[in-house]
Amino acid sequence: MSDESRGPADWAGGRGRGWAGGRLRSPVGRREEHVVAKVSAPAAPAPEDAAPARRKAAAKRAPAKATNWHGAADHAGDLAAEWAPVAGRVLLGLVLAWFGYHELTSPGQWTGYVPVINEASELAIVAVLVHGWVLFVLAIALIAGIAPRVSAAIASVLLLEIVISLSVSGLSDTSMRDVGVLGLAVCLTGCRNQRLVLRN
Repeated sequence: MSDESRGPADWAGGRGRGWAGGRLRSPVGRREEHVVAKVSAPAAPAPEDAAPARRKAAAKRAPAKATNWHGAADHAGDLAAEWAPVAGRVLLGLVLAWFGYHELTSPGQWTGYVPVINEASELAIVAVLVHGWVLFVLAIALIAGIAPRVSAAIASVLLLEIVISLSVSGLSDTSMRDVGVLGLAVCLTGCRNQRLVLRN
């Protein structure tokens, strides 16, 4: 049997060279399939807004000096957040220690600030001495970091009493100063996880 007579039968069964799985795979057919695949390929997605990409590129081109400044500012902010409560606590303790010391060493000069009680009485002297001891103990606790939040809360109550007693006779420089110290004490009552603390 000749090749011509065998060709159609082989093609029908898919066994010829030009057939693959019963489909004609002539060079022309392959080119046509390639063209069809190109035409039917999905279109490339539309480019997204290029503004974010431009901003990223501009940020990369920014000078390293600006980046260093930002890093230094962030580092300074972290240090301030970590150590500012300690500084405030020590400074408040020094203020309380100063007033407590002077109330203990010369109570007669402070009896005029005792409300209600006659300043010339012995009871006023005792009140000043007790107040001085309380201030001095609170100062030591704040500076040493012994229960700093509780100490700051007690100091807030004492300072509030001082501000109220001073404000009865009218606002003055001294009373406004004590308002600021009171604000510092109130802020310290909310500071958790402080540094240089012996006992929370």
